[in-house]
Amino acid sequence: MAPVDRVDHNVLERTSLQTRLSEDTNTPEEQLKDIIQDLYQIMVQVSTYDSAGRSSREVLINEIKTLSESLRTLHTSASPPNNLPSVPPELLEYVEHGRNPDIYTREFVELVRRGNQLMRGKLNAFGTFRDILAENMTTAMPELRDDVVQVVEATGGVPPGRRNGEQSQSQPQQNGANSNHASSSAA
Repeated sequence: MAPVDRVDHNVLERTSLQTRLSEDTNTPEEQLKDIIQDLYQIMVQVSTYDSAGRSSREVLINEIKTLSESLRTLHTSASPPNNLPSVPPELLEYVEHGRNPDIYTREFVELVRRGNQLMRGKLNAFGTFRDILAENMTTAMPELRDDVVQVVEATGGVPPGRRNGEQSQSQPQQNGANSNHASSSAA
């Protein structure tokens, strides 16, 4: 084995643990490299251990504490099994039963497409309901018109009376009701 350079243990004592604690954000690969380095440092300390010298004992204790902290950091930051790419159990069943996983993918895409169409239909229905409700509220309670317009605009709708182009607020409400009827029959 090649000779090892002398390390200033006083500097190592103070900074080693602080450095390890600040490196909690390292990747697991870097943390493994740190653990290997810690093991190497312990090997050096054991090979140069002086049983009569108190400083050798303290340095070795600090190196073991550093190794323990590095192992703890790696353990807490190692990705748990559920961080792996998620493979649906149904897909695994397809493969286990000798079926083509492309069939599962095709069925899944069709299911998602149907769900998206259903959701789009619901969104359109609620949007139409919002517009009709807003129109009827402004007709029945004109004093709430500003609030209704604010709510309709905040939810992505076209405020009552502005569906077929901008109309001023001074125009009669009947024109707004007629334009709503025309826009709903065009849709």
